[in-house]
Amino acid sequence: MHSKKLFKNTALMTSFSLLMRIIGLGFQIFISNSIGAEGVGLFQLVMSVNALAITVATSGVRFAVTRLTAEVVGEGQQNDIRKVVNCCFVYASIFSVIAFLLVFSGAEYLAEFWAGDIRTAMPIRIYSFGLIFISITSVTGGYFTAVGHVGRGALIQLAEQLIMICLTMFALPRSTSGIVSGCCTLAAVSVVTDVLILILSISVYLFDVRRFGKPSNSGNYFSRLIAIATPLALSSYARTVLNTLQHMLTPAGLRKSGATAEEALASYGIVHGMAIPLILFPSALFTSLAELLIPELTEHQVTGNTSMVNMTVNRILRLCLAFSICCAAILFTFGDSLGQILYNNASVGHYVKLLAPLIIIMYMDTVTDGMLKGLGQQLYTMGVNIADAALSLAMVFWLIPLYAIKAYIFMIFTTECINFMLSMMRLVRMAEIRISAGDILVPLLCSLLAVNISQLILNTSSAGNTRLGLIAAVLISSLLCVLLLRLFSSLNREKTMVRI
Repeated sequence: MHSKKLFKNTALMTSFSLLMRIIGLGFQIFISNSIGAEGVGLFQLVMSVNALAITVATSGVRFAVTRLTAEVVGEGQQNDIRKVVNCCFVYASIFSVIAFLLVFSGAEYLAEFWAGDIRTAMPIRIYSFGLIFISITSVTGGYFTAVGHVGRGALIQLAEQLIMICLTMFALPRSTSGIVSGCCTLAAVSVVTDVLILILSISVYLFDVRRFGKPSNSGNYFSRLIAIATPLALSSYARTVLNTLQHMLTPAGLRKSGATAEEALASYGIVHGMAIPLILFPSALFTSLAELLIPELTEHQVTGNTSMVNMTVNRILRLCLAFSICCAAILFTFGDSLGQILYNNASVGHYVKLLAPLIIIMYMDTVTDGMLKGLGQQLYTMGVNIADAALSLAMVFWLIPLYAIKAYIFMIFTTECINFMLSMMRLVRMAEIRISAGDILVPLLCSLLAVNISQLILNTSSAGNTRLGLIAAVLISSLLCVLLLRLFSSLNREKTMVRI
């Protein structure tokens, strides 16, 4: 995958991701309005256990199929791609059946001792039926990324989002009253969606894979798959277990700090289920890019093209830095209004503004991890993530009972900064990084000018503090950031040409 194709695919995936996040944000608002802040908190506990189950069901197979397919392409053995994917299907089927049996039979135990709330037992059991479909679908998703057909993968993801939203909007209002019933309905809708998306993704894969010829008789790809996936799976288990324990202990710690059970779940739901999704909303660009960088950098590494590795790494880091600074400025400026208008909850806006400066670290860490995985450092990144999760768990256990939700925010800041620092230290060893002070100061200046101009326009317009006015202000800020950055970039190029 050449750099021009990389950026084309990134633009395509980003467009779909932004569309899905816009739809998803509206969907999240619909759910929060339907089941309330306490219901969102309970649903987040269910999802934390479900995340652990999905980790076991997939066991690193999505990354493994992406990495192994990219290696096969780099070695000139494209016709063996089908053999690679078939091995991954077998691997995914085995682990997903194991995960289903464990979760279905142990739902009450997971609800009581992992989620910390017995009310989550039934939703957890319902979610277990979707594990097999999710695991197999993740294989096709990794395949589409590796061969550069991201459009097909993106369309499948969009279809998944739309199907789930339509089914939820039909079923949730018709469910019996109560947050447990609401969570069960959401779980059942998810499973039905998983089945439909598996059928669609397998159909698209079978159509796409016909272009490859007959596989060779050489090459033991299952052993190579095990070598890639098993260490990644074990480290994923450790990280997800720690994260699940963290999500379990957070509401319990809030109760120990003096909050009631309802208040604890509501506070947890506001931060984790409302504010953080809003903070992560613009990251669609670099979530997509981080995944696409894996096969891109793997091919350059396999062929020994060090100069392309360095150029790609530096270009992506500069782009991510400028983008994250602008996003942080916009969300900090309009955080209060976003929380009030989108969720009708002032507390959401407070936490959005509080977490906005962390956007720079979070987005940079996402893309840094993607580049490290593309350079074969997946075990290092997982080790860092495990350490991150362990530190988070320790801070939740010791600090939240003393300092309540403030400790949770402090934990997020501390662990994100440490994670990024360790990842960047490794990337510096793998590539020649060239980031100047101007790469930070120019986006900062542009973003400050943009948000102040758009805020002035908002305050003087008749739209005022309305939903339409807020959307206009955010869009104006974003557009001004892009225009100002391009202006500075053009001036810098002209200055360089004059010097030459």
